[in-house]
Amino acid sequence: MPNDVLRAVRLGLRMSQDELATALRRAGIELGEPNEASKRLVQRWEAGVSRTPRGVYARALERVTGRPVEALGFSLPVPMARVHADGKGGHDMDAGVEDTAAVVDPQQAARPGEESFTGVWLSRYEFYSSSREATYEGRHHVVIVQHGNRLTAQSLPGASSNPDSPLTLDLTVDRNVITGTWVEQTAIDGYYNGARYHGAIQMLVEPTGRRMTGKWVGFGKEFDVNTGPWELHLVDRSTSKAALAQYSTPPE
Repeated sequence: MPNDVLRAVRLGLRMSQDELATALRRAGIELGEPNEASKRLVQRWEAGVSRTPRGVYARALERVTGRPVEALGFSLPVPMARVHADGKGGHDMDAGVEDTAAVVDPQQAARPGEESFTGVWLSRYEFYSSSREATYEGRHHVVIVQHGNRLTAQSLPGASSNPDSPLTLDLTVDRNVITGTWVEQTAIDGYYNGARYHGAIQMLVEPTGRRMTGKWVGFGKEFDVNTGPWELHLVDRSTSKAALAQYSTPPE
């Protein structure tokens, strides 16, 4: 199963596969453990051929993307019971092997389908700030990657109305119903002091397929559960490097 999460994160960083490989090699040097990341390796990861990166690559991926490797769409290895030469059973796992037979595949439930939602979208939500007694709006340009009934959305760098507030959406499509989760990391020097917020979201897709509207739910600073409107508007079907560069700016 293709790793669309990694692909969405790469596109969100505005990197080609070759540029990601270069960044991984640079990160390996900075970490004191050089690696041989290549465009071919990135292609194997995104195609789902290699589903579990070795430790040296996992640490480089985390440094380049700023995400834990388990949040990059990779499968987690499960120790396999093996019989040793003495006939005794035991648990063993080769940590250096990228392709693992026993894995938990996070995309196993995905079904084949047309990639009708892939592209750049304008994300807009509203929230009420009890401490400021006012309603505010959050806007991001996000790139959506679809595989089957799975949608992964990642905000583009510098493309939010609030600086340094990356947004991630992990969604599932059931005909015209979109359901999933969201995560936003606020700016360290912003009003929310780098707090990480997350919650659930459900939206309906309009017949044109170019707009989704619905509501989010999540927790607030006062340990309460809040909700508000959220919508996504398609702005460009292309995920080319030029298109991503064009929308890597705060939405107007």
